[in-house]
Amino acid sequence: MTGTQFGLAASVFLACSVEGVEALTIVLAVGTTRSWRSALTGVGAALVALAALTAALGPALTALPLDALRLVVGGLLLIFGLQWLRKAILRASGLKAIHDEDAIYEREQASAEAAGLAAGGGIDPYAFTISFKGVLLEGLEVVFIVLTFGANQHDIPLAAAAAAVAVALVSLAGVAVHAPLARVPENTLKFVVGVMLTSFGTFWGAEGAGARWPAGDGALLVIVPCVLAFAISMVLVLRRRVSPRQKQAVHA
Repeated sequence: MTGTQFGLAASVFLACSVEGVEALTIVLAVGTTRSWRSALTGVGAALVALAALTAALGPALTALPLDALRLVVGGLLLIFGLQWLRKAILRASGLKAIHDEDAIYEREQASAEAAGLAAGGGIDPYAFTISFKGVLLEGLEVVFIVLTFGANQHDIPLAAAAAAVAVALVSLAGVAVHAPLARVPENTLKFVVGVMLTSFGTFWGAEGAGARWPAGDGALLVIVPCVLAFAISMVLVLRRRVSPRQKQAVHA
């Protein structure tokens, strides 16, 4: 496995792990509160929709000319990467509340309980809909990451395999502990994924626009640390500017 392939697999794995944890929290909440049968049916329906979307978009992306593909993929990765990185910087600096899976789980449970029980013994529409929507929305980001990374490197199977391993590990961990994976360092993972997506987006977008990086793929060994250093410096600067009152307001 080359360095670029390893970077692709690692980035996809980390990003999909984060999305998997968030989807798992939603499914666990409605499954334990309402109906496991209905929740898992919603999960299955969402997976079928995501598989169909991947099958439809994958060939279309790989058919694009390489430079056009890299420009499009690079731009999309920059959009997603900068959004992830912005939120991660704000959380690390204290300007945004830390993502708390336990709190999200409790909110989902409260909403499920307040919705009332479904009539009859069939599918519970609430559990089905919430599970379907949660898995579909988080899964769309997984599909986006798999297709953009995989298509650009002409290795969608590797990206899909990394995503499948991430989702499988998160699912197995959720089944084993039967609780939200609150101890997973999700905010740190989001920081790392934001750095990786931004770095790859910069690299591929510039190549698609006609630029040629010194040392080719080896330029990523410089771009990634530079993006990471910039993000950390932003955290340090913002931390100095956050007053105790602002921190209390964020965590209230």
